[in-house]
Amino acid sequence: MLKINLICVGDIKENYLVNAINEYSKRISRFANLKIVEIKENIAQSNHEKDILIALQKDATEIKKHIEGYPICLDIQGKMFSSNEFAKKLENLTLTNAEISFIIGASNGIYNEIKELCKEKISFSKMTFPHQLMRVIFLEQLYRAFTIINNISYHK
Repeated sequence: MLKINLICVGDIKENYLVNAINEYSKRISRFANLKIVEIKENIAQSNHEKDILIALQKDATEIKKHIEGYPICLDIQGKMFSSNEFAKKLENLTLTNAEISFIIGASNGIYNEIKELCKEKISFSKMTFPHQLMRVIFLEQLYRAFTIINNISYHK
């Protein structure tokens, strides 16, 4: 069975988001072994670019410890897909990869070293979403992709 690692920087504080994450994780378990890795976010000492980069670099050190298989990061500069295109992409990846790691960085982004390690970058929108909500959005789209691949009625 396909292994999917979702490596996330930061924790989820709101119960309604935790409940949504748990629900989609349960649904995805029919199609893949999903492991969510939560890394404590390093907070910048100030809004100065240097301090932000130091925090992102510390996050990167932890992220690298958990990357397995084919790494993909979620990045606003990445390629955008429709749900059907994302499903096709996932299906094609599973032909040659037994394990895929998706990375959701910190609220300040992802350190360039991690972006360079990743084989691909995916953007969900040019819009900005709350950082904690992105995990739910990603898991919903992952579940949707599996239902499209398996011709299960969910996607409209």
